[in-house]
Formats: sequence, structure tokens, C-alpha cells
Amino acid sequence: MKWYIGCSGFHYRHWKGTFYPEGLAQKRWFDYYATHFGTLELNVTFYRFPRLPMLQHWYDQAPEGFRFSVKAPKAITHFKQFHGTVDMLSDFYGTIREGLTDKLGPVLFQFPPRFRYEPERLARVLDQLNLGFDNVLEFRHPGWWRDDVFEALRQRGVAFCGMSHPELPAAPVVTGPVVYYRFHGVPELYRSSYSKAELAAIVENIHAKPGVEQVWCYFNNDAAVAAIPNARTLMKLI
Repeated sequence: MKWYIGCSGFHYRHWKGTFYPEGLAQKRWFDYYATHFGTLELNVTFYRFPRLPMLQHWYDQAPEGFRFSVKAPKAITHFKQFHGTVDMLSDFYGTIREGLTDKLGPVLFQFPPRFRYEPERLARVLDQLNLGFDNVLEFRHPGWWRDDVFEALRQRGVAFCGMSHPELPAAPVVTGPVVYYRFHGVPELYRSSYSKAELAAIVENIHAKPGVEQVWCYFNNDAAVAAIPNARTLMKLI
């Protein structure tokens, strides 16, 4: 079981003086981050469609063995919600594959809370995914935590994103050899820190699941700089 542990983003000004040394230039922040963690969840691609030169720049900057998980643009998941997105998805997949090549990790599709469970919605999403990638679906409405949803993802080789979130089930969900888990902060979203015991419980839960080959964990509780010590603690536990 291979573990990849990192943060959801790295370019946070409030990390200066806490994680980043005071005198370190912003253009060196990623280099510094990459000396501490072996993976990064690219959130910038959620806000704007990725361009090939940008991804190639990330590739060149990252050390050998480093991996990027890439969040799909919200134009696909939030605005269009997979309506008429075949060409857009094809362009997105092609760009990240060409730009990140062997440093590309899973592809995360995060849906808004208003995207509630409906069989037609699930089919629409699954039918458009390129199964040549490690796709991950993150739902923000509790109605998606259903056995038939898990089974549908299992049959397609798609990962269900487990998460620690104030309003959603916290148990990791395994639908195949790739497990993906995000720590958003509980009880205070994006801010609360996790105890060593809380992190150890997640590790124990995942280790107990058969057939898991890769585990990707990202900390999104960055507002109070809790993501850094929490990620370090999890790495020590592994």
C-alpha cells in the first residue's frame, strides 16, 4: 500500500513565517513545499482551465517521483454539471496528460452541494469519464453515500472521495485499488486541526480494507496553517 500525503494547494500568504521562511521569495515556495511533501493537489485548475505551458512548468519544477492530483475545472462540475462537456473533458484530459505525463496522479471531480443524487446524474458523469485515468468523484451532498453508488463506481474503476467534513460521513470509502481522502477541517471547515488519534483512526480504517494499492490524502484545513502539521503527523503515522 503506497501512501501519497500532501496539501490542497500551497500558495497561501498566511503560511509565510509559519511554514515558509520569512526571507523566502514567493517564486521559491513550491520548491520549498516539494522538499517536505511528495504530492500536491492542484486547485488552480478548478478555477481556470489548465494551459499546457503552466502544467509543463509544474512538471519541470517538481522533483523526480513527485505527483500532482488535478482538480477538474468548475466549468465542468459546477456550471455545466456534465451537460454537453464531452469535448471539454477530452481537452482537459489531453492537456493534463501531455503536461504532467508521469507526474500525474488522480483526477478529482468535486461537485457542489446542490448536485444531489439522481441515477441519471450518476450515469451522465460515469459515461463521460475517461477510464484511462484514476478518476475520483467528490460529492458534497450526503445522498450520494449509497451502496448502489459505490457499486457503480467500483464497476467502472472510479474512486469515491472520502472526506472529513462537518456535514458529511467521515469513513473512508473504498471502490477499488485507489483510495482518495480529503481533510477539510472539523468542526470548523478549512480551519480545525486534527489530533494524532483522529488521524490514526483514518489510517487504521484504510489499512483494514482489502485490495487497496494507493492512498492519496490531502489536507484542505489551511486557513489556520493546520494542514502542514497535520500532514506531517500523518506521514509519521504511515
